[in-house]
Formats: sequence, C-alpha cells, structure tokens
Amino acid sequence: MNPNLNKLQPYPFQRLRDLFAGTTPNPDYKPINLSIGEPKHATPALIKDALVSNLTGLANYPTTAGIPALREAISAWLARRYNIPALNAEKEIVPVNGSREALFAFAQAVIDDSRPAPVIISPNPFYQIYEGAALLAGAEPYFLNNLPENDFHMDFDSVPESVLQRTQLVYLCSPGNPTGKIMSLEQWKQVFELSDRYGFVIAADECYSEIYFDEAQPPLGALEAANKLGRDYTRLVVFSSLSKRSNVPGMRSGFVAGDAKILEKFLLYRTYHGCVMNPAVQHASIAAWNDEAHVIENRRLYDAKFKAVTPLIKQRLDVELPDGAFYLWARTDMPDTEFALRLYREKHVTVLPGSYLAREAHGINPGQNFVRLALVASLEECKEAAERILSL
Repeated sequence: MNPNLNKLQPYPFQRLRDLFAGTTPNPDYKPINLSIGEPKHATPALIKDALVSNLTGLANYPTTAGIPALREAISAWLARRYNIPALNAEKEIVPVNGSREALFAFAQAVIDDSRPAPVIISPNPFYQIYEGAALLAGAEPYFLNNLPENDFHMDFDSVPESVLQRTQLVYLCSPGNPTGKIMSLEQWKQVFELSDRYGFVIAADECYSEIYFDEAQPPLGALEAANKLGRDYTRLVVFSSLSKRSNVPGMRSGFVAGDAKILEKFLLYRTYHGCVMNPAVQHASIAAWNDEAHVIENRRLYDAKFKAVTPLIKQRLDVELPDGAFYLWARTDMPDTEFALRLYREKHVTVLPGSYLAREAHGINPGQNFVRLALVASLEECKEAAERILSL
C-alpha cells in the first residue's frame, strides 16, 4: 500500500462521530444539524427537467473533455459573471465531477516529485482535501494560519524563502471555508507576483463564489483579478462547482478553467484517471450555467437566514457576518470540542469544532475555540438552533 496513506488523518465528520460516541442528546428537542456544508434548498426544476430529458445519453460513453456545448456554456458564464473576455472553451476549460475530486486530482498531476521536498501551501483552517492531496502527491503541506489578527487572510509575508523556493502549488479559497473571507485585488496581486518569482501553480477554489450578500458587489474571482491586473492566466487554474450555486451536490458537476498548458496536461491525466461526467448531467449542467434566476433566489434564502440568525448568535458567541459562503465562524468561550459536545447533548444541535478543520502550525491550532455553523437548514430550523445556542 502507498505509505502516504498512513499520513492521512480522520476526516472531521468521523472525528465528530467519535466525539459524540456514547452521548445521548436531549430527547426534548428535535435534531438540527449545522455541521456539514450540504445545501438543503430545493434543486431548481429546470435542472431536473434537463437531466430527465437527456437520459438517452446514458447509452453513450462520454468524453473526458465533455461536450462542446457544456464548455461553451461555462465560458459564457465566466465572461458574464466576471466581466472578462470569453475563455477558449476547448483549451481553457475542463468539466469535472465536482470541485472536490478535481482539487485532489490536480495536485497529483501538478507535483513534480523529481524535485526535492516539494511543498503545497494552503490556508489553515482549510478544506481537508487540500491536505490529503498534498500528502498523497508526496508533497509537504505548509499551512498559513487564518487568524482574527490578520483578518482571517493568508500571510504570505511570513513564509520563509526556503519554503517558497520548494513550493509547487498553492491552494486558495475565496470566499473561504470556514471563514467566509474574500480575497482583495491587492492580495491576488501579491500571490501572482510570488507565482511569477517562484514558479508555483495557483489552485483557486471558488465553489462558494455565488453565495454572498450584496447583489451589487459579487466576490472578486481569480480570473477577474488577473484580468484587472493585465495578466494572462499563466500558472492559474480556477475550480468551481454547481453544488452550492445551484443546490445540486448530488449531481457532481463543476469545472476547472485557466492556464491552457496546465489544463492540457491535466486533461491527459484525467483521461487515464477515468473521471468523466455523465451525459445527462452535462446537459443539466448547461441548463444550470445558463440560468441566473435560481441563483439569485438561492442567495435571497441564505441572506434571510444570515440576517435572522447572526444577531442572535452574536449574543452568545463572538461572530460576524461573513463576506460570503454559508458558514458562521464563531468563537466560543470554552474549548470548541466541549462546546460542540454540550450543544449536542443538551440542545440536540450539531456544529463542527473548528479545531477539526485545522492543524497545529507555527505553535497553534487556529481553529481552536471556534465552531463552524453551516446555515443550510431551513430558516425556521436555523433560528431555532440559534435560540438553543442562546440558552446553552
């Protein structure tokens, strides 16, 4: 077996199950689960209709590159969303089965293990796929702590020169999971300049890009930032998904876009990797990328929950409205695991301890004394959960 498998830690939700083992929640309450970032809003009818209407495609082997109409729909969406020139649909876009598998596979394709001690930089706390991808690619994860004192952003000025010289890939997430922070143009400029200097590839995880609270100010994207700075997409690849945007996590549909030379090699890797998108899902994805009305309604639902819940939670925990995404990253007044266990036992509400989403780095675990609340349940359930937290 691959010895790097022994370096993988249990996934956060397994650790949560272990934490709760043997605990009986208060039977006076119905369960409310805010621990997992799984969208619960209804899947739009137009997507389901397109999926059903194209089931005849199941009789055909799909191509790894996806049908031209899907790549063109994604290119058109990117141009509309970020006000950038349309990407080359054939060379600069690859459909993928959700951003999760692509984020993992990308590191396996990018890392050159013939170079000594390769490094992958990622935020901390972080989406656990970044660490697993790094370890199984034979790279060393290097974590940049997202802390209140740096406004939950990655401090690249703190990275030693010796680490930057070995860095081959940097994972970025904006809006961030779990902090909800959005990167500014100046922050993108710094990362681009470091990429130019040290030659590392940038993997920009933008799966939460369509969940935000001001329709007039959508989050800045990586391709948009590059365009604003007069750059091309060299060493830049963006990952996006329909899961959160369109409430179809079970459809497993997303894309990667950016540097054509990198994507040419990534597509070659995927041809052998065997990851191809179901033909019916491809057609349903076209319908999703071509429609914005359901996305606006999705944001309205999240906005209502955040406006109702955040002031309530703020009375009990230190928390602020995020820039985007659907999480509240709340500081606790006791160890985060103790808070989560008490809340589950006494109020039957499940949240995720922040320390499970982070690793100890530079002397601290930046997730300690934080919990992540995913406001994915109904408005009524989210408000009820907030009231229970107030009474804890």
